[in-house]
Amino acid sequence: MKETPIVLIDASSFLYRAFHAMPDLRNRVDLPTGAIYGVVNMLRKLLRERDPRFVAAVFDAPGPTFRHERFSDYKAQRPAMPDDLTRQIPYIHQIIQMSGIPLLQISGVEADDVIGTLARRFADQGRDVLIITGDKDMAQLVDGRIQLLDTMSERYSDADAIEERFGVPPSLIVDWLTLVGDAVDNIPGVPGVGPKTASKWLQQYGSLDALVAHADEIKGKAGDNLRACLAQLPLCRELATIHTTLELPLGLEDLQRRAPEQEGLRELFRQLDFQSWLRELEQGQPAAVPVRPADAEPIDRERYRGIFTEQELDQLLAALEQAPWAAVDTETTSLDPNNAALVGLSFAWKTPGAPCPEAVYIPVGHDYLGAPPQLPLTRVLDTLRPYLESPERPKIGQNLKYDLRVLARHGIRLGGIARDTMLESYVLQSTAHSHDMDTLAEQVLGHRTITFAEVAGKGKQQISFAQVPVEQAVAYAAEDADVTWRLDECLWPQLEAEPRLKALFRLVEMPLVPVLARMESTGVRIDPEPLRILSEELAAAMQTVEAQAHAQAGQPFNLNSPKQIQEILFDKLKLPVQKKTPGGAPSTSEEVLSQLAESFDLPRLILDYRSLAKLKSTYADALPRMIDPATGRVHTSFHQAVTSTGRLSSSDPNLQNIPARTGQGRRIRQAFVAAPGCLLVSADYSQIELRIMAHLSGDARLLAAFAHGEDIHTATAAEIFGVPPAAVDPEQRRRAKTINFGLIYGMSPFGLAQALKIERNEAQRYVDRYFERYPGVRRYMDEMRAMARAQGYVETFFGRRLYVPEINSSNANRRAYAERTAINAPMQGTAADLIKLAMIAVDAWLQEDPGRGHMILQVHDELVLEVPEARVDEVKAALVKRMTGVAELAVPLEVSVGVGCNWDEAH
Repeated sequence: MKETPIVLIDASSFLYRAFHAMPDLRNRVDLPTGAIYGVVNMLRKLLRERDPRFVAAVFDAPGPTFRHERFSDYKAQRPAMPDDLTRQIPYIHQIIQMSGIPLLQISGVEADDVIGTLARRFADQGRDVLIITGDKDMAQLVDGRIQLLDTMSERYSDADAIEERFGVPPSLIVDWLTLVGDAVDNIPGVPGVGPKTASKWLQQYGSLDALVAHADEIKGKAGDNLRACLAQLPLCRELATIHTTLELPLGLEDLQRRAPEQEGLRELFRQLDFQSWLRELEQGQPAAVPVRPADAEPIDRERYRGIFTEQELDQLLAALEQAPWAAVDTETTSLDPNNAALVGLSFAWKTPGAPCPEAVYIPVGHDYLGAPPQLPLTRVLDTLRPYLESPERPKIGQNLKYDLRVLARHGIRLGGIARDTMLESYVLQSTAHSHDMDTLAEQVLGHRTITFAEVAGKGKQQISFAQVPVEQAVAYAAEDADVTWRLDECLWPQLEAEPRLKALFRLVEMPLVPVLARMESTGVRIDPEPLRILSEELAAAMQTVEAQAHAQAGQPFNLNSPKQIQEILFDKLKLPVQKKTPGGAPSTSEEVLSQLAESFDLPRLILDYRSLAKLKSTYADALPRMIDPATGRVHTSFHQAVTSTGRLSSSDPNLQNIPARTGQGRRIRQAFVAAPGCLLVSADYSQIELRIMAHLSGDARLLAAFAHGEDIHTATAAEIFGVPPAAVDPEQRRRAKTINFGLIYGMSPFGLAQALKIERNEAQRYVDRYFERYPGVRRYMDEMRAMARAQGYVETFFGRRLYVPEINSSNANRRAYAERTAINAPMQGTAADLIKLAMIAVDAWLQEDPGRGHMILQVHDELVLEVPEARVDEVKAALVKRMTGVAELAVPLEVSVGVGCNWDEAH
């Protein structure tokens, strides 16, 4: 379990950036609020996505620092802080503190030095540190433990990224800054020496000291300037150096994030007229999942105990059989359930009337030198089997799919699976970044759990849990069960209070757990030979594209280097700059290259090269290595609690990203093959999101088209272009298809014009004509926007809530994106719910007779089964019946079924 890094926020650097980036926002009494909004929005996003346990926002304190004493002109050219920004700072400080983030402001030193000291201190203690900053000076702090993130540009910098960006490693950044100087801080540097010259000198000589020793060798004007500045270089270096050894009376506990002060935040958001954030707190998306009851007993690890004797085991079984329900957890040797050996089991339960749950750990597989005697695994499983397999004994867990699979490998069919706290949290708040136990313990219970790294180490020094001392394992494992029990105590009542969410949890998410476990255990057969051939072909194609790119550029260059691509495209070839990075350099992002590729060959070749390289590394080369030698199959992991819409995702491998329509994508799918004597059967919902749109919008023409079995794209083309369906040509149908799917994804006329490569006014006519012919669709879109603005979320057909936190944002781009999400999310979410219900229904039918085959894959709106050849017709009919029968919509659900020896043939 990876420990989250300590997060240090260079808050002073964000003040000015937010102030200048945001429009002139003001509240009703004309108080400027743009910088407040910008900084707080950054912090909210950071907390949502990174969810740090230890964090601090560090500000510069008013007044001079020791650098002013050493150099009176330090920062002398910096203008005074604008009054509009000064007025906002107290509010920023208050919101940060009320959000539970420690705020640091140390007189006499700069925020950089506070951050540098804390970062180095914690890194030396073996902790990872992430510094949130846009300041290039911080690059000198980066090492194996300390890294940077600029949240405004989403630029993440480790040591390799620093060297690529500056041309020197982090250890030479101070020397680089000394030569280049800093106009903002008024550090003079060497006149006429820019970043490239400084990097070249340091690469050549290895350090500033070595450069000074050879200063007489430097030719030209730059050399003259260097020699003229030799006397001031030590002072420049001192000013540029971030101090990392300050005497700060701060420990890790001072950086612990606290629960937010909800009432204080409400009052501030009211004063500042931040209506969308206020609405989140008052009636929409909760700022955090509900916290533990105020009268709950605190977690006391001293109460945990190990089970070492048969008498204790028998007593445990008796207690579990008397408990209304219990939390169960497994400890193993691997995160991969296919190869995980059971090291121990933990349980937590509460005796009626007791103040808090009891929690125990049964070690069965700790095998280090000097380990205490433990009960044999077979004895433990045989004793507990009646309880574990009983459907009448309710059990709860955190990510129970893993425990279910581990126990199944050890001969236990876990029964009575009642609730999963990960899924409880997910159903309550799908847009939360993380639903893991450690995060939920802190957010819900206000409790910091023992981390895996604290008992097993990390990196190369990490040991297996089987080598963890038993006394440490008792505290760690019993706490897992205890925390899970307490999380359920808090989360389940919240679901019970929301009937539709409760039904979604009980009828969709929980029944899906054993279905996914079976699919993962079964796996899919991979033929490595076509992948080997494809890898060779992709490598050859990459070489061909690389040669063409070099010819276009007129010189060799590294197609994997953004810096070299930038130099070739914009410095040498003078291609038009589309977008700049926050540092002012021309961007070489995929979006920029795609725009340039419309007019120039080289950007297109670079994109082709990247696409080929990704297919080769991610699939052609990786899939054969993922074949489990014991089963001969690849066992992907399906994730229920990741996407905000309810869609499943997968990893190791990620099946969702295999291209479905390209030649190479089809070649990859051809490597997914059926076992001897079997075929693959693929069942795919037909145009499911358009059918859901017809149902949700109630548009008469859409309903009629689907009811009569018309081709919806041909029907739309006939409506828009005013011709009979029989007269629609392929180009008109293609345009209608783009319009159908584009509009349900919230595409604007401008986006439609780009997609169809037509003039914007022509695209606008298409959009206008579409809504004239399908007025119910426009009405639905308007209703979804209004609903999202009013309550902060929209819902699927089955009641899944999809929060849209920026629907009332003052930023037009964010607001427009939120509106598109409000329109499309109910369709995506409903489609996700339908395919999950289909999986449950199909699996139940398969379990009645295991000879019918196995469900092995789920991707988008498609199910793939491996079926004995003799039973294919039976399975095809059953698939259609069960997939079309999971819900009654206003239009019929249709399922297309294919059969083949491999996935591509079946699809």
